[in-house]
Amino acid sequence: MNKLPGELAGDLERSLPAFASLGSSLSHSQTLSASRFLSQPPEKRRAISDVRRTFCLFVTFDLLFISLLWIIELNTNTSIWKNLEQEVIHYNFKTSFFDIFVLAFFRFSVLLLGYAVLRIRHWWVIAVTTLVSSTFLIVKVIISELLSKGAFGYLLPIVSFVLAWLETWFLDFKVLPQEAEEERWYLAAQAAAARGPLLFSGILSEGQFYSPPESFAGSDNESDEEVIGKKIFSAQEREYIRQGKEATAVVDQILAQEDNWKFEKNNEYGDTVYTIEVPFHGKTFILKTFLPCPAELVYQEVILQPKRRLVWGIPRVSSDGPQILQRVEDNTLISYDVSAGAAGGVVSPRDFVNVRRIERRRDRYLSSGIATMHSDKPATHKYVRGENGPGGFIVLKSASNPRVCTFIWILNTDLKGRLPRYLIHQSLAATMFEFAFHLRQRVGELGPRS
Repeated sequence: MNKLPGELAGDLERSLPAFASLGSSLSHSQTLSASRFLSQPPEKRRAISDVRRTFCLFVTFDLLFISLLWIIELNTNTSIWKNLEQEVIHYNFKTSFFDIFVLAFFRFSVLLLGYAVLRIRHWWVIAVTTLVSSTFLIVKVIISELLSKGAFGYLLPIVSFVLAWLETWFLDFKVLPQEAEEERWYLAAQAAAARGPLLFSGILSEGQFYSPPESFAGSDNESDEEVIGKKIFSAQEREYIRQGKEATAVVDQILAQEDNWKFEKNNEYGDTVYTIEVPFHGKTFILKTFLPCPAELVYQEVILQPKRRLVWGIPRVSSDGPQILQRVEDNTLISYDVSAGAAGGVVSPRDFVNVRRIERRRDRYLSSGIATMHSDKPATHKYVRGENGPGGFIVLKSASNPRVCTFIWILNTDLKGRLPRYLIHQSLAATMFEFAFHLRQRVGELGPRS
């Protein structure tokens, strides 16, 4: 495919909508969902995060493991009580293992005091314990006579040294970064809740939402009972609507956090893939590309008519999907999709059941979704059932040029099965670039007709 001409590329750059205004277009209903789903009030937040609790368990394991090894060492030759008296009452720095146990207890006490009781969010506490442990163990190995006491003379100092540094790695690379990321999301959601409605007040009306042909308006699945012109929803339907709103809230938060997107790679067409760590959902991939066509065209082709993707020539789309299983209300529906196998059969076909929420806003079109369950499509042995986290398609209109738009695809997926996660992550960027290539090719074909 040829690259865009220089004149058109310049036109695109001048016409791109400003991302700085993304956060200001959240609707009132989405703000409520975001504040409920992403940022609970301070009094309802967890006292200690999951990753910090895991760290505390590992510190406890450190003490218990060193204690167990020391007890085994005490019970090797003579009576355990006689050896205990020899190592504790008649302590000798050169021959006793008691100080290694005391060192483990020191790490346990200081780390739990700092990170479980005081909940300190800095690395200085573990820096102190690791420095003390490393210095003490190195000195003990150099001037002691432990190496003459057999295997335990090697084992206890090495295990203690390794555990101390594993604790440092876990805190510095897992606990503190993840908690900082969750804090940023919390503050962003609180700010969104404080802003309140700016452009829209309430859920989009029927007139604002364009009902596509495959949404089956007026199908037999709809209830005939109405109260004041509104449909009565079952408990399951209300749950679908709630899931759709929460997925939309997460997507809105991701868009508002563009400064935190991490660049992964781009290609010759100007398509760019980013990633972001989303609390409770993990690594999320974001494709951003500019298209030389009206936003309405992409909206119709990608969001409203997903079956048209079958004619694009995308090899990863199966003929078994997509399908609309149920239309819940104007904005919410349940979809079923099947992805074809990949990598020469190494990755078998996956099927997905998602709740989707579609919205037309003043500055964009949005289709967000998340995995759900539906009685019409239970998991079968034919396909591995994958799960999608919050994500979807966003088509941003250009404020200055209606002939161009910005397309964003947010993807968070778990393919299940025994697939290495890092291999999946490596292939997702290529998949997104391929999708962008076929989409650009498709809108190029449709351009002359419109």
